[in-house]
Amino acid sequence: MALSHSPPWRWNWGRRGRGRRPKPRIIDFRLPPVVFMPLDSTGRPMGGDPVELMPDELEALRLVYFLGLNQEQAAQRMGVSRGTLWRALSSGRKKIIKAIVERRPLVISR
Repeated sequence: MALSHSPPWRWNWGRRGRGRRPKPRIIDFRLPPVVFMPLDSTGRPMGGDPVELMPDELEALRLVYFLGLNQEQAAQRMGVSRGTLWRALSSGRKKIIKAIVERRPLVISR
């Protein structure tokens, strides 16, 4: 299955409270909202609160683990620092593992 390629877009967290606005991230991959649902032994969906994977976490995971870029290259492509990319990778990995271990739905949001 070929992955659809769209022009890069800028994604940013909503501003909450006081302080500096978060820097927008350049996302070069767009996936429609998807839910991965765990199934029990009879094939029925299992419940639980969903775990939401944010667009910057998915992009960081895609660049490093799917495309094989190093963290410096991936950070440059996303327009963020290497530390910011590392935090997105760490958060994304934790969320995926949490969804698997706790048998919760994994939601990839826009």
